[in-house]
Amino acid sequence: MPKESDESPKEEQSKTDKDGKENTVEPSEEMIRKRIRRSTPSPHRLTPQSSPPRFVSVEELMETAKGVTNLALAHEIVMNSAFQVKPYEPEEGSLEKQVKEMMHKAFWDCLESQLKEDPPSFSHAITLVGEIKETLLSFLLPGQSRLRGQIEETLDLSLIQQEAENGALDISKLARFIIDMMGTFCAPCRDEDIKQLRKISDIVPLFKSIFAVLDKMKIDMANFAVSSLRPHLLQQSVEYERKKFQEFFEKQPNALDFTKKWLQDTADYVTGGETEGGATSTTISAQLPLTVQNLAYLRLLKWDHDAESFPETLLMDQCRLQEMQQELEQLALVASVLLIVYNSAGEAISGLPGLIERLKKTIKILLAEMHTPSFKADETFAAVAEKLCLELRGCLSQHGFSPFPSDRENTLKGQIVAAKSADNPIRKVIDSRIQMYLLGFLESSSHRSAPALPGGLTPISKELEEIAVKLERLVTFNKLVYAPFYQKILQEILKQGEGLDV
Repeated sequence: MPKESDESPKEEQSKTDKDGKENTVEPSEEMIRKRIRRSTPSPHRLTPQSSPPRFVSVEELMETAKGVTNLALAHEIVMNSAFQVKPYEPEEGSLEKQVKEMMHKAFWDCLESQLKEDPPSFSHAITLVGEIKETLLSFLLPGQSRLRGQIEETLDLSLIQQEAENGALDISKLARFIIDMMGTFCAPCRDEDIKQLRKISDIVPLFKSIFAVLDKMKIDMANFAVSSLRPHLLQQSVEYERKKFQEFFEKQPNALDFTKKWLQDTADYVTGGETEGGATSTTISAQLPLTVQNLAYLRLLKWDHDAESFPETLLMDQCRLQEMQQELEQLALVASVLLIVYNSAGEAISGLPGLIERLKKTIKILLAEMHTPSFKADETFAAVAEKLCLELRGCLSQHGFSPFPSDRENTLKGQIVAAKSADNPIRKVIDSRIQMYLLGFLESSSHRSAPALPGGLTPISKELEEIAVKLERLVTFNKLVYAPFYQKILQEILKQGEGLDV
């Protein structure tokens, strides 16, 4: 059967060690919010400069592309603990799928016609046995010499060819040996597939099924290799990624322009608010490089991906960070609405078991599509308000409380609907507290326990901690890889800022 491409799409999620750096600065909520917000560019900001044109050959471009591809793959394996190789399948109804199906049908029809000849012709069948032999040998570990000998002896193609020419070839016997070997190598999850193979008696359907199961076994072996490689790759990946990026940077001198702007913008926010929140100028100055870096990472969770260019050093994590950003936006709305509800209802619902989880689940379900183009904020928040008031009405009645008067209920609905605005005061408070909590993770030194949870975030504490841990791991790894580049950029920025302050 014709061999197929080994291409496979990649998925995402992995875990690395936690950051052990310390920062003693404890900014206030307002300080956090002001530092994270976007502002107009500073006159002394490092803006990306266009590099002189440089002509490169096609070979150089291909080599660079290959290096970036390998770098992205290694990074994904390290960062994504759920990374798995998946079989490639053309889209249903696509020309590629139609051509593939036609080629396979023609091949198997040809094999069937050969076997029906008198005497049978085994040329195609022997070719398939050769491919199967190569696949089985590829499954062997270095020390499995006995199995290697069995495969080489039983699937000796020259001997099989002689048997076919002399009319002594027992193709069913070969198939049974192949199935037995597959049963030896396969993962437990393939035992049922092997069992089904033993029930097939017709040669052509049997060979088709053998190749289908072998394809699954290849994927299993690839994923086993990835899981085995990950601990070793994790130890070397920092140096590997740094080396690969350095090679790319040497070929593309402007490859850090957006990273410089990202750090410069953040430095402007920090130096513009050095005396905010009660922190002394001396304390912040001593921690300035680390403060700039940590707040720069937090800014990525407020990023306008359509309008702003992402830092080059984090491009491989852009999708991960964007997912975190969307999750945080939804959690901020959930916490805001719940805070509004509980402040309005007061002691009547305070402490009722299970209520807060029911309200939270309702809000999350209705906001599930909030980042899709079809999302209609006005209609959705009106539905949220209606659902929550209905839930509160039933809960109050169940526990012997009087229902809300209509005017009070309408006021509550209006407050819930108002939370859809990014400028809503309650939403701003919740958002700033989330940023403070995340910053606590990045600044923590021991990581043995989570930072103190600010008020109003208890209903989303579990989800928030999960995101914070993922963010901290991503940031730690990124700092380790790109530390030399960041250090040089920050030195230039801070030195330039000191020169302008004089």
